[in-house]
Amino acid sequence: MRFRLFRGAAIVGVTALGLLTATLSAVAATPGKPDNGPKPTVVLVHGAWADSSSWTPVIERLTRDGYPVRAIADPLQGLTSDTAYVSSYLSTIDGPKVLVGHSYGGAVITNAATSVPDVKSLVYIAAFIPAKGETIGELAAKSTPPLPLVSTEVPGGTEVTIDPARFRTAFAGDLDEATATDLAITQRPANTRAVTDPSVDEGFRTIPSWALITRQDHAISPDVQRFMTARAHSRTTEVDASHAVMLSRPGAVTKIIEQAAR
Repeated sequence: MRFRLFRGAAIVGVTALGLLTATLSAVAATPGKPDNGPKPTVVLVHGAWADSSSWTPVIERLTRDGYPVRAIADPLQGLTSDTAYVSSYLSTIDGPKVLVGHSYGGAVITNAATSVPDVKSLVYIAAFIPAKGETIGELAAKSTPPLPLVSTEVPGGTEVTIDPARFRTAFAGDLDEATATDLAITQRPANTRAVTDPSVDEGFRTIPSWALITRQDHAISPDVQRFMTARAHSRTTEVDASHAVMLSRPGAVTKIIEQAAR
């Protein structure tokens, strides 16, 4: 009797082992999801009157979603030299890259994108997208009213800032007054060569681009943004936000970056 029980258990064990083997074989034969490799590095380039810290809420969201991120400090000394500076840092980043430019930073990534390999996409956040031979000054002149700028002569030429008393209205209308005041105090001056150097390359001609248009923008008017994004054939989203959209609407900025990264 005990032998029969043992023999029955052995049969059950063999049967279970056979089923397990068959199941494992079927799983092995079933193709899995494709391996798309590591996520691209998101490279953030700020514009005039800002610095890399302006990307902080976006950086927090991107890193939480598993993206490697670099925020390059744009010197704001002229489109030619700024492009060379940013290109130098891009050359140190291995693998696929998504370049993101805010405001004047859009002109920088447009010119730097083709200088290094593996740039997967461009993202323009309330940004300038100049054509070859065009200057930021020419594009900025299409926006009305003009920005309330204050000029200062420095050893390297002339630098401009936004009048601190009018900074919030011009740049950050949807931020609270205290935050806008802090931004006005800490704004980075931009050399006038940033608006007079002609653009020499058009990265958007060969690299897919995405754009976020800010409808409440008083630094680059929405119509000018639409003109540039249409010319670049960018995949475009619009949002009710000021020029400081990466601070006021970081979720919307992160969303379009991740669309471009995918």
